Amino acid sequence: MNRRRLPNRRAGDTIGFEFRGAAYTATFSRFPDGQLAEVFIDCQAKGGTPLDSDAKDVAVALSLALQFGTPAEAIRSALTREADGTPVGIAGAVLDLIEGGGQ
Repeated sequence: MNRRRLPNRRAGDTIGFEFRGAAYTATFSRFPDGQLAEVFIDCQAKGGTPLDSDAKDVAVALSLALQFGTPAEAIRSALTREADGTPVGIAGAVLDLIEGGGQ
């Protein structure tokens, strides 16, 4: 299995959002074919908090899955959701914002 590499310099988009009462930013970039390639998530609370560490770790795992070929939609559909379709975790919240809201 090969990992798709990104150029060292690449365009990215940043969005701000709130999840479970905390403010976050997500920066993401895409492969030349338009597929989501990587995600960075930062909690706007003081750095080094558990929320910030968890967000960064989720972003690393999402980015690796994307770069090894897992489609964003496959990840979105596998994540835990409430009965109404809203995401339970930060990964689902970010992917919904980036790739189109809700299930």
